[in-house]
Amino acid sequence: QIQVAESGGGTVQAGGSLRLSCVASGRTFSLYAMSWYRQAPGKERDFVARIWWSDSATVADSVKDRFSISRDTGKDTIYLQMNTLKPEDTAVYYCSAHEYGGNEYWGQGIQVTVSS
Repeated sequence: QIQVAESGGGTVQAGGSLRLSCVASGRTFSLYAMSWYRQAPGKERDFVARIWWSDSATVADSVKDRFSISRDTGKDTIYLQMNTLKPEDTAVYYCSAHEYGGNEYWGQGIQVTVSS
């Protein structure tokens, strides 16, 4: 089994920055990628970014000029650096871990609120 936990959320003023962290624990040797998603109130969950264990990464076009994803290989931890935050970035941010064989494990989500 794999557990995923997010941290680093909170409230920030528009234009500010936040860095979210996500740590995977358990059978992490079977992972090949981890991702960030977000879900705003009343909307569907949207993809934000993904990083593979090869260290290649992709970020959604809507945020790629402001957000970046990185990984600490020694700690099975990924980060989402969010800069120049906007009120429309307000959402619950979810982390997921991708396992060989097709399983995807989700964290409980963490709130990010950007005030105008």
